Amino acid sequence: MSEAGFLSKIVARRDAPARLAALPGPVVFTNGVFDVLHRGHVTYLAQARALGGSLVVGLNTDASARRLGKGPDRPLNAEHDRAIVIAALESVSLVTWFDEDTPVQLLSELRPQVYVKGGDYDMRTLAETALVEGYGGRSLAIPFVDGYSTTTLVQRIRASR
Repeated sequence: MSEAGFLSKIVARRDAPARLAALPGPVVFTNGVFDVLHRGHVTYLAQARALGGSLVVGLNTDASARRLGKGPDRPLNAEHDRAIVIAALESVSLVTWFDEDTPVQLLSELRPQVYVKGGDYDMRTLAETALVEGYGGRSLAIPFVDGYSTTTLVQRIRASR
């Protein structure tokens, strides 16, 4: 796919519901910062995509990511750069952003059939799960790929200085 092709996967939040309506279903949604893409991210996104006809990724904006407490210099990559990297993946159908602390509002706007997170989350405790299951969708965790995290990778890089 050409750069123009995968860049078309990136949409403003206001345009996301209309674009999502045109995607083959069932639509799977996940969210995250995806700051420094690594094997764990790619594996997770491919597994998420395999659960449906399309995969929509909601990216935390830079401001939202900073509020997660991962460190004062995070995210390392700006939100637009992170969106481009995620959109270039074959498994991803659409990318948009959310500025809130959680994607609950975005999920209520998009109403995907499936909501997924990594296995390090307890799905029963997430407001997102209650919302999605409340309108008849499914919510599930994908097994976490041990040994791969951006935080650990950043720590290793800093330790080698």
